[in-house]
Amino acid sequence: MRWTRAASFEGFVVETLLEIHGLKTWFKTDDGMVRAVDGVDLRIDHGETVGVVGESGCGKTVTARSVLKLIDMPPGRFEDGKILWRGRDLIPLDDEEMNRIRAREIAIIFQEPMTSLNPVYTVGDQIAEVIALHQKLGRKQAMEGAAEMLRLVNIPNPQRRVHDYPHQFSGGMRQRVMIAMALSCQPKLLIADEPTTALDVTIQAQILELMHEMKDRFGMAIMLITHAMGVVAETCQRVTVMYAGKVVEEAPVGELFGQPRHPYTQGLIRSIPRVDRAAEKKQRLEAISGTVPSLLDPPPGCRFAARCRYASDICVREMPPLKEVSPGHFVRCVL
Repeated sequence: MRWTRAASFEGFVVETLLEIHGLKTWFKTDDGMVRAVDGVDLRIDHGETVGVVGESGCGKTVTARSVLKLIDMPPGRFEDGKILWRGRDLIPLDDEEMNRIRAREIAIIFQEPMTSLNPVYTVGDQIAEVIALHQKLGRKQAMEGAAEMLRLVNIPNPQRRVHDYPHQFSGGMRQRVMIAMALSCQPKLLIADEPTTALDVTIQAQILELMHEMKDRFGMAIMLITHAMGVVAETCQRVTVMYAGKVVEEAPVGELFGQPRHPYTQGLIRSIPRVDRAAEKKQRLEAISGTVPSLLDPPPGCRFAARCRYASDICVREMPPLKEVSPGHFVRCVL
């Protein structure tokens, strides 16, 4: 076990909220078993923002949904591992026990709010339902709470807009509604699953700033799932890089961008447009050649070996362990 449940930092004890150890979430299909998440370790401490990055299909969203047990079973199943929430393993809990944790202690924002909000109910009714369920309040008090949450996320005229339906809001405003709903019970951890992907750049910045404000207001931690490395650089304290169902690198954000160790992380960073260098010299963005291996039958060695410019024979034969190469910096690579 790599971590203790409380970490010491400059004399202060920091509570570890979430610890994932060796998590394997697999899916049974007609073609075989898909190893979507295949031995993931992850830690989130109180008050920090942890970025989980990687290209589509690497297991980011399945990891997030596994935390709240939002995986359809079957076809999904937990093959192995533990999900410790403040020291308590969530995997053995039944639906009733999980419902007491969802929203109240751990909340989630999904990528596309229009598919997450019910189109036939007002946004006020949907937020009030969460408040009434977890805080045991009457309808009037719950609706007042819903209006207050809309005010906190900077939606104008919240007393009137609680009676509007999702289609009456813009994309950015719908995402604010989702944030209001997620934070209505003041959770300790907010999981944000690519919350800005469907928004334009200006609205993305507003939503990220809002999440930062809400984090400070409620004293919560954030697990930010994204493929945008620039967003991670601006908002996160630590970064976990995933590839083909496994963690390949984890480090404090400054060290990850300043000294990336895994070839996949290096490729992700090289693919970021550099505005500061554009005026000096035009450069073509680098792409990572090849494709992600099939998770139905993953290769025995490093899963990035077929796309790696540094790969050797041992990379193809053996899966490298996740090793600590400097304090807090872990890499899954023989180099």
